[in-house]
Amino acid sequence: MAGPGRDRLRELLDAVLDGTDEGEARTLDDIAAAAASSPFHMVRTLSATTGEPPVAMRRRVLLERAAWQLAGGATVTDAAIAAGYRSDDGFRRAFARAFGHPPSTPSGGHRLPAPNGIHFHPPTSLWVDTTEPAMDPVADHLVTHDLADTRHLIALAEALPDADFRAVRMPGRTLLSWHGPEESLAAVLENHVWTKEVWTAAIEGSDLPDRDEHASAAALRDRHDAVAARWLALVRDVDRRGGWDDQVIDALCDPPERFVVGQIIAHVITFAAFRRGVARMLLREAGHEVDDGDPIDWLRAREGEG
Repeated sequence: MAGPGRDRLRELLDAVLDGTDEGEARTLDDIAAAAASSPFHMVRTLSATTGEPPVAMRRRVLLERAAWQLAGGATVTDAAIAAGYRSDDGFRRAFARAFGHPPSTPSGGHRLPAPNGIHFHPPTSLWVDTTEPAMDPVADHLVTHDLADTRHLIALAEALPDADFRAVRMPGRTLLSWHGPEESLAAVLENHVWTKEVWTAAIEGSDLPDRDEHASAAALRDRHDAVAARWLALVRDVDRRGGWDDQVIDALCDPPERFVVGQIIAHVITFAAFRRGVARMLLREAGHEVDDGDPIDWLRAREGEG
């Protein structure tokens, strides 16, 4: 019988990760014995060489469990405590960085990319998928950093007076000819969010979403949260299937146009990075302090969460 407050998942993680730094191979029986638990769902012997730093693996698996708990009705505070976070804010930041949306936004699943196929399996087990290809970490960092950084910038924009948010600071400036002028922070951020909405709809085959080019920063945040989870899941699915060279005949274009999926994703990432840089410049011109948005700093902070 489990004692009060006993967390069997943490015991399993302790057993799996024990000795990983030394590179000792351990059998399923060894792991189960160390965890004082029945052998968990696994199709092969698990090597201690997980292909993922132990701290990162623990954090990811506990975040996967948190996503499952939240989907079942748990509060953010309860999920944060169970995942080992000292504050709700730290948990919210880590969750958004991992899943591409805040914990308050519904999601289609709880799994995150794993180089070793090891995942949380409800309610207290681990699952090892030996057929799961790992997403290229550089690609995953680019996509997840863009989503987290975009939300950060929109949150900063929400603190501005509306006049500053819409102030024309780059008269006549156009980034992409078919998007029209992007002369203000409001226009830059709206086009940034709209780009993901359009391309997500094109790849998913869904209808073109409604657009409000005069949306408030708060409305943009809601739109971003809605599309972020879909975009992240879409990119990860493309990578899982090796579908980078798949083609989309986009009926949203008039006339319909052919696009390669990998080219679409490269396009979105490229112009997302450019617009985030412009947004920072405009925030500074509005007198708002803002960080540099360096992925190195973001990844360091991500490693230090908890």
